[in-house]
Amino acid sequence: MIAIVPKRAAFGFAATVLMSCFAIEAYAQDASPWQRDGHSAVRLLAGSRSGAVLLGGIALQLQPGWKTYWRTPGDSGVPPRFDFSRSENIEAVTVLWPAPLKFDDGAGGHSMGYHDQVVLPLRIVAKNADKPVTLRADINYAVCEKICIPVGANTELSFTSVASTEDSALFAALDTVPKPASIGDPNPLTIRDVKRDGKSTVLVDVVSPDGVPVDLFVEGPTPDWGLPVPKLLDHGPPGVKRFAFELDGVPPGTSPEGAALKLTLVGGDRSLEFNINLE
Repeated sequence: MIAIVPKRAAFGFAATVLMSCFAIEAYAQDASPWQRDGHSAVRLLAGSRSGAVLLGGIALQLQPGWKTYWRTPGDSGVPPRFDFSRSENIEAVTVLWPAPLKFDDGAGGHSMGYHDQVVLPLRIVAKNADKPVTLRADINYAVCEKICIPVGANTELSFTSVASTEDSALFAALDTVPKPASIGDPNPLTIRDVKRDGKSTVLVDVVSPDGVPVDLFVEGPTPDWGLPVPKLLDHGPPGVKRFAFELDGVPPGTSPEGAALKLTLVGGDRSLEFNINLE
């Protein structure tokens, strides 16, 4: 049977297909192709372009049961590494990190990272706002179930869209990045106090809404510091949750006195970042 399509309808159908192709092309310009291995996939995202400061992202997908790591992996694990040096017309790239989850590492300790999927926002500064920008990223990370497998990917994406289809995903990811805060801020979730207990123990008193589980993470001033994950104590002062960590993992020959530490507090769907100097 031969169907006869009126010429006007045929033109309308062709126009619809053509517009769909344009939409697919526009979408494709806002994200690089997925780079896949056996247990994960990674790609770059481009936000809307306006001025010299651009918003981008690294999107990671993980198979069920697999995880990858935060910038500080905890008692075990491998932090991701990114090299943007092959990019064009880019002055600087800053990786912004969503609040991590805490995992048992199977050896009595804990690691920090992500499962299922995560978008790491990128703050990108162009050298010249009026010229094309191409982000090239050499990405190295580990995916772990019972064992860890290293993964490497080379990705590339140009920033061309005035209004990107990835803006909503990038802004949602930004909302999961811990917000700057100060000790003693009058918020429902905050750190009330940080103090030393002897020479080797640090106590951190946290205030949080009733019934909200809380995690606390600590980082040293440089990546060679390997401070342990703070532990929630069974007994603390009334009205606070007291965490404690030992000053273990300090680089040899380095004094912890006055060290710049970063504390990340995660409670429910809120997360805060505190920069302190250890007294």
